[in-house]
Amino acid sequence: MAEQTHRPGRFKRLAIASLLYLGAVALGAGSAWWVLRHAAWAGSLVRVGPWTGSTLTGSTDADMYTRAKVALDGPMALGRDETVYYMARHDDAGQPLRSACSYRVEGLPPPARWWSITAYADDLFLFDAPNRQYSLNDSTARLDASGRFALVTGHKAMEGWHWLPTPGQRGLVLTLRLYNPGPDLQVAPERLQPPSIKAIGACP
Repeated sequence: MAEQTHRPGRFKRLAIASLLYLGAVALGAGSAWWVLRHAAWAGSLVRVGPWTGSTLTGSTDADMYTRAKVALDGPMALGRDETVYYMARHDDAGQPLRSACSYRVEGLPPPARWWSITAYADDLFLFDAPNRQYSLNDSTARLDASGRFALVTGHKAMEGWHWLPTPGQRGLVLTLRLYNPGPDLQVAPERLQPPSIKAIGACP
């Protein structure tokens, strides 16, 4: 009888301990995710117009949080002497980029051996582009009389513009990659002359 009396108590204690353990794991994982997404590398961020880069990405000085951030955000991978990366999640007006909207991205070619601007969905995967155009780069950009390039994003092409399709109703992330950037940008990524990102018309 004593064994039967104590068994429910042991089960109850085990159940409570299991719940506490699972709660601690969930809290730890959640706090780590928040730190990686919001806080840990804030001191290393550089903001240039609507674009954000990091002084530690690709640097030997990068701490464990920055390295984890790089692992999460796959497009940022190589060392800074090879590549400098910038990402934009907002337009010039500070509004979040959305795939359903149309944007004009315009600027001077950055000082680098080769550069590209790529449109990603908010999960950092490429869009299903019907024209198989996923980026604008140093080879495909057409410069105007003032030496500037321009592209448009959105659901529909605009005649005369390089079009990066962004189908669906979701967030949009633009990534600017500079391969073998000039020495000034390697030392100080905030010296970039940033391409502008401006909404075209009303956003549906």
